[in-house]
Amino acid sequence: MNFKLSRKISSISPSVTLEITAKAKQMKSDGIDVIGFGAGEPDFKTPKNIREAGINAIKEGKTGYTAASGIMELKNAICNKLKRDNNLEYSSKNIIISDGAKHSLFNALLAILNPGDEVIIPVPYWVSYPELVKLADGTPVEVKTPENNGFKYSIDDLNSALSDKTKAIILNSPSNPTGTIYTKSELEDIAKWAVENEIFVISDEIYEKLVYDDNKHISIAELNDQIKTQTIVINGMSKAYAMTGWRIGYTAAHEDIIKLMSNLQSHSTSNPPSMSQYASVEGLNGNEEAINEMIKHFIERRNYMVDKINSIEYLTCKKPKGAFYVMANIRDLKGKTVKGKVIESSMDLVNLLLEEAHVAVVPGIAFGDDDYIRLSYATSLDNIKEGLKRIEEYIK
Repeated sequence: MNFKLSRKISSISPSVTLEITAKAKQMKSDGIDVIGFGAGEPDFKTPKNIREAGINAIKEGKTGYTAASGIMELKNAICNKLKRDNNLEYSSKNIIISDGAKHSLFNALLAILNPGDEVIIPVPYWVSYPELVKLADGTPVEVKTPENNGFKYSIDDLNSALSDKTKAIILNSPSNPTGTIYTKSELEDIAKWAVENEIFVISDEIYEKLVYDDNKHISIAELNDQIKTQTIVINGMSKAYAMTGWRIGYTAAHEDIIKLMSNLQSHSTSNPPSMSQYASVEGLNGNEEAINEMIKHFIERRNYMVDKINSIEYLTCKKPKGAFYVMANIRDLKGKTVKGKVIESSMDLVNLLLEEAHVAVVPGIAFGDDDYIRLSYATSLDNIKEGLKRIEEYIK
């Protein structure tokens, strides 16, 4: 039979990060000692108080359907969190809870985009941004954010990408994959630009609590009422609370947008897992000792990784300000021959490191920039030391 399948879905690229992870897992199952730097999740358990809240919800029988947009207890906890951490005033009608922040992004894009609408995306980008835009019938417009500008948009960049079809920009701070954080003055410039041009800002703040040194996370929505109206704040429990498998994300936005997202969700996935929602209430209302402990480890790992990468010939990197990734610049390595094999792309290097050095990293091409590889420091310091030692020896 000649299948006539969806052209839209057929145009979506598979996740390169998942592809590399699967290959590394297969090698491990074959008995090969592989060090993995591909992880997009903390290597810590969900904090005990949150786990217990989830267990208690199950024991108490809170296992049925909830409202499609989420339980009121969690919406209220999110409102309190946004007021406490971000000085943002929202009510429950401005909040929807979804099956992870990726689901939140997907629903938000579907709620605002019409066919042909353009969404400006920074390069390097998180791998799913362009694909989610395409799934929502939009057109991703990729804007290169150079390393010497901290991997950040400039207003000139935004103006060069602006057209009469521009509907939104995606802002990710702290960023995956670069760890960059926008300052207040930079956000003020972007907010002014967005208001003047009547552009939505989709602000992905999933890494907001994983911020290091003297850096500070600021939500663009907190700057003034005008930009707040145009901002769709995306956040969730996965990264800061080590709750990747619980699948809870949330959106804060204008009531009209939330209504559309709720209608969509009611016909697609319905409610997020009930026990995960009750566990998340505890996460948002409870103490943050576990988060602070995670941050201590991430800082130690980041510092070691950055220093070591910059000591390896042909590799350089900037010190990330947040999240748990390092983008290593491999430009000087491209064109070189290692053990008789020419490195012409980030994918070449990634495959060689995996096959020859037994180290898994993610190619920069997955994030739209072939001059980099991404390494996650969401793994033990011992693994980081051993993995970077193998990379150094292989390149030597």
